[in-house]
Amino acid sequence: MPQQDQQPRVVVRRAGRPGDLGWVVMAHGEAYHRQFGWNTDFEALVARIVADYATAHDPAREAAWIAEADGERVGCVFLVAGDEPGVARLRILLVTPAARGLGLGTRLVEECLAFARAAGYRRVTLWTNDVLASARRIYQGAGFTLTDEEPHHSFGHDLVGQTWTLDL
Repeated sequence: MPQQDQQPRVVVRRAGRPGDLGWVVMAHGEAYHRQFGWNTDFEALVARIVADYATAHDPAREAAWIAEADGERVGCVFLVAGDEPGVARLRILLVTPAARGLGLGTRLVEECLAFARAAGYRRVTLWTNDVLASARRIYQGAGFTLTDEEPHHSFGHDLVGQTWTLDL
């Protein structure tokens, strides 16, 4: 990352280079442990999402993106088919702490939604936790609405899971 007075060169590209998928798992594990104290159960969940995508995704209906700043990976998001026809799921949005404030979270979500529309989805859903305030602001800004909340104990903590939905 460049010095404070320089804006980094940012790129959002499709995931597909060697190391992209492993980076997604590692970056989630490290960032969420540092920021929220979450344990490796969260990293395991991300690893399952990434492994499912890597082994069985349909390129016409599912995609993943990596954000880079000055050639370094600093963010990601996945869009996968949901459980119902016509419904996609936005998964594992992350922007690393060093790259926050560059608008990359919004750009990643915009890429997802543009892809979802082009792929013919009628709705996009996502599941998150209420402690992820920055992500929630991005989702609200994109037009998602909160459709469900439920307390749960995961990743070593008591949390409130949230489901958000956007009709396209």
